[in-house]
Amino acid sequence: MARTPDLKRRRELLDAVVDECAAHGVGGRSLRELADAVGTSHRMLLHHFGSRDELLLAVVDEVERRQMALLSELMADGTGFAAMWDHLRRPELRALERLFFECYARGAQGESPFTTMLPGAVDRWLSVTRSAADPALARLSLAVMRGLLLDLAGTNDDAGVDAAARVFAALIGSRSQRA
Repeated sequence: MARTPDLKRRRELLDAVVDECAAHGVGGRSLRELADAVGTSHRMLLHHFGSRDELLLAVVDEVERRQMALLSELMADGTGFAAMWDHLRRPELRALERLFFECYARGAQGESPFTTMLPGAVDRWLSVTRSAADPALARLSLAVMRGLLLDLAGTNDDAGVDAAARVFAALIGSRSQRA
């Protein structure tokens, strides 16, 4: 009979791997290298996550979960796009953003297990913003934010990308004032 994974230990390992990936990225590091970096064995990571790719998906899912919780708070207090951008554009999240885009692209190409993150990577975000008056604007905002993050991840042009984010925030701000 298969052992039920220790969920507390899985959570501890996942938190450690998220922190490690945020600090040092993933790149081509093997499961053994990731395990060494968080003080465990590759066998323990396999036990809890199944494979390197499933571990990477778990990292992306956890980061997305944290970000959606923040977005829910920001939607409730009305600070919206600009405040979310201020959070997501932080340099310490850049490696996690790169990982998201890598996994997303692999899913879009039909590569398993990354296909499991689609279309949820869009739908979950939109479900948080469903209370917005305009669902099309919510989707556009998500697309703009992700496009800006992809630009930032590829160019590290903080000033240029931040300027574009400010312009978009002003556009949607002026649109909502007219409504």
